[in-house]
Amino acid sequence: MPLDAAAINQAAVVTIVLSGLALLAGVFFIRSGNRENHMRAMLSASALATLFLVLYLTRLALGYEKAYAGPAEWKTGYYALLISHIVLAAANLPLAVIPLGYAYKGLKAAGNLSNVDSNPVARAAFDMHRKWVRWTVPVWLYVAVTGWIIYLILGRWGQVMPH
Repeated sequence: MPLDAAAINQAAVVTIVLSGLALLAGVFFIRSGNRENHMRAMLSASALATLFLVLYLTRLALGYEKAYAGPAEWKTGYYALLISHIVLAAANLPLAVIPLGYAYKGLKAAGNLSNVDSNPVARAAFDMHRKWVRWTVPVWLYVAVTGWIIYLILGRWGQVMPH
């Protein structure tokens, strides 16, 4: 059975929406002091974002690509949004991996989340994690939201490119 690029595209959209929701849940949990659920939500967000990337690249490899075919007066704005989305999406990968690495290092040093504050190595790792996510979360949210907007625009004014 051949792979259906349009169905893969739909699955990719679902995964990135769920990833964005998990990211928001993770922010809520950490602001509420719930480290355990924060960790679960952020690992879920990361796994879903990774699955999205695999699905997105698979879709591209299958030759499924849409081009903007909407109103000419919106073209410049659409491409500005698209370019900012692409640049920040590329930057988001290391921005997400680096704080995950610090969190892993901190958790490994602490043994469990309840020991983070009493272990200097763990505390230092989680402090670095916090410094990085101050940049990562806004970029990740921007990339997610602009991706959804681009999807909606191309759903209305996109034309599937022949391959």
